[in-house]
Amino acid sequence: MLKLIRMEMKKQKLAWFYRGAVIATILCAGFMCLIAYTEGGGDPAFASFVDALSIAGLLCRAIFIVFASVLLSRFIIEEYKNKTISLLFTYPVERKKLIMAKMLLALALTFGAMLISTFIICISILALNSHFQFIPGKPEADVLLHTGIQLLIQTLSAACLSLIPLFFGMRKKSVPTTIVSSIIIVVLVSNNTQGLSLSTNITIPLILGVIGLLIAYLSFRNVDKTDVA
Repeated sequence: MLKLIRMEMKKQKLAWFYRGAVIATILCAGFMCLIAYTEGGGDPAFASFVDALSIAGLLCRAIFIVFASVLLSRFIIEEYKNKTISLLFTYPVERKKLIMAKMLLALALTFGAMLISTFIICISILALNSHFQFIPGKPEADVLLHTGIQLLIQTLSAACLSLIPLFFGMRKKSVPTTIVSSIIIVVLVSNNTQGLSLSTNITIPLILGVIGLLIAYLSFRNVDKTDVA
């Protein structure tokens, strides 16, 4: 499987994704600074360090879930639309393994980008706060560690959830459907009602992550038995 993933990496031109990830990280960091600047006149911009870092993580996850849908569209959906997947299926490898390699590459790129982007933005927030004090109190090591673990679990869950659009995209081999479904997932997962969101509890993201993997698997479970439409 690792060999198939490496082959897929060589095949795909990923410079656009890396550039996009850098730009997204800069924009997220700028947005967080804008919040601190516009709301920091009287009351603190953020209630606590947990609040600030959680918002940063939420922004990163939302952006890269949509990025993941674009990856899945390029890796899989477009190959079905252009019929180039037929050539790929002539290789002496199970179709399911070929699709899984593409899916796992998208998962790895999404998780890596989310994790690195979240880390950079959180470090930037802590560094800026040391000079401008837009977050009340002092960052305590145990609080930062606990928040970091939460963000890691939520990031892994979001990366798994980002595979769900593949299920909808594969039904009609539609790129717009894949991307629109990712936006809907972002809205549902990021929805916050009276301070409670689907990402508040660690257990919920873990369950959602497993559900995401299962739904993604359902999208290609019969690929070995069906003809390329």
